[in-house]
Amino acid sequence: MNFNINDQNYDAFLAQGKPMVVDFSAEWCGPCRAMAPVIEDFAKKYDGKVIIGSCNVDESEELTAKFGVRNIPAIFFVKNGEVVDKTIGAVPASTIEEKILALL
Repeated sequence: MNFNINDQNYDAFLAQGKPMVVDFSAEWCGPCRAMAPVIEDFAKKYDGKVIIGSCNVDESEELTAKFGVRNIPAIFFVKNGEVVDKTIGAVPASTIEEKILALL
């Protein structure tokens, strides 16, 4: 399940203690829309193991600023509350999966 991660619920997701993948994107962003099905597929594949969700940069300015997001899509990989990796721009699905596996 691809979660909607935002300013209000980020800490609650983090408190679950699972690795997280946060996809910072916006509806008006073409590359973000291209990455959305890839993120959705991984959310299903790793359901229960990794929290995978999207954060709309237009609606969650605090979280966007906290992560220092300047370009989208930006995908952050979080383990034990710390950002351990990230990708900027549209990247191959294999790149994202490698980074997800590194979280496990």
